Amino acid sequence: MAETNRAWFERASVVIPGGVDSPVRSFSSVGGVPYTVVEGEGPYVVDVEGTRYIDLVQSYGASLLGHAHPQVVSAITQAARHGSTFGAPTKGEVLLAEAMTSRVPGLEQVRFVSSGTEAVMSAVRVARGATGRSKILKFDGCYHGHADHLLVAGGSGVAELGLPGSAGVPPEAVADTVVAPYNVIPTLDETFACVLVEPVAANMNLVAPAPGFLEGLRAECDRVGALLLFDEVITGFRLAQGGAAEFFGVTPDLWCFGKVIGGGLPVGAFGGKAELLTVLAPQGPVYQAGTLSGNPLATAAGRSVLEHVTPASYIELTTRAQAFGRDLEAAIQRGGIGARVVSVGPLLGLYVGSGRDPIETPTNYVEAKAIIDQGIYPLFFHALLRRGVAMAPGAYEIMFVSMSHSDEILAEVVAKATEASLEVAASR
Repeated sequence: MAETNRAWFERASVVIPGGVDSPVRSFSSVGGVPYTVVEGEGPYVVDVEGTRYIDLVQSYGASLLGHAHPQVVSAITQAARHGSTFGAPTKGEVLLAEAMTSRVPGLEQVRFVSSGTEAVMSAVRVARGATGRSKILKFDGCYHGHADHLLVAGGSGVAELGLPGSAGVPPEAVADTVVAPYNVIPTLDETFACVLVEPVAANMNLVAPAPGFLEGLRAECDRVGALLLFDEVITGFRLAQGGAAEFFGVTPDLWCFGKVIGGGLPVGAFGGKAELLTVLAPQGPVYQAGTLSGNPLATAAGRSVLEHVTPASYIELTTRAQAFGRDLEAAIQRGGIGARVVSVGPLLGLYVGSGRDPIETPTNYVEAKAIIDQGIYPLFFHALLRRGVAMAPGAYEIMFVSMSHSDEILAEVVAKATEASLEVAASR
């Protein structure tokens, strides 16, 4: 068999639906054939053809330290020598839970699961069980995993595919899910169990919370006795050592985590105050379980990451990422197409448009979608990919700068972005 991306994708398409195990890996929204990765190191990935890319995907935020960090690899290797799963309590899950709760203000207990979807699904069940209410509120364009009751008006892959929700989700599954515009504080009543929010919307590209938005949600939930749930699968341990609660100074009732806490392995977690979590089985009536929850390899990897980074690490990462964002925006505009790089801490969102003028910063999904619908991102994506820079194959995803991306590597991306922009402008 030829070692080409096309050959491997065709082979995958025979045995994997659509050739991918997650729609966001598909090139359906940008065109072409996805590259098949064989290895990664630090800020780079290498495909089956031997092409090396500067990787701004970084497993959609999971790789805070970059790929195959020696400390993480060592932690996984040592843990694997003792066994990969037991279906019994392990020291590793306790140690990771202690590391998380010691860093996040207000977080007292966590329970581990195997994905972000599981974490959010379970946290919503806790909110409903604790309050005795059924309604939940989410925001337009925010993606919280593929559980039936949350797969409505979502961002990320749902938006890319133009789906308002999903086939296979019955109407009654979302009957108690209310959707509101992001950055608008909703008016609740006593039928709502919780408000579910990405503290920084990162699945409709990047949309920052408006001043007072998160504080307003906290106050409105308190007014009616609803619970505030932060989906920190992306922001957790990436915005700051204490995540969004530390970064914004707003404490939710429930948290959901993923990505960084697994160090590149599948893991998720949800948590909150110990008193609230007494509703969970085996203490209480809310059932949740998972054979592989608290997997010893994943908890070892996640603990290794959290032990490696310090508050100073986040300051350094944020400074580097924001400087890169400013340079990238200017470079693209110099090449002749409109650009806006939105930054919140080290998180970066890139919007490219058909005009030469700077793009207005979007504040909600409707505004973000209007920019994305101009159709420039696929052209820019491929122009950069041909130059050895890999971004997510979809305009609704964000860029992730890891701690392995040096100033020199990011400067290389900026230079190539100017070339890519010139190519796109000349082709139109």
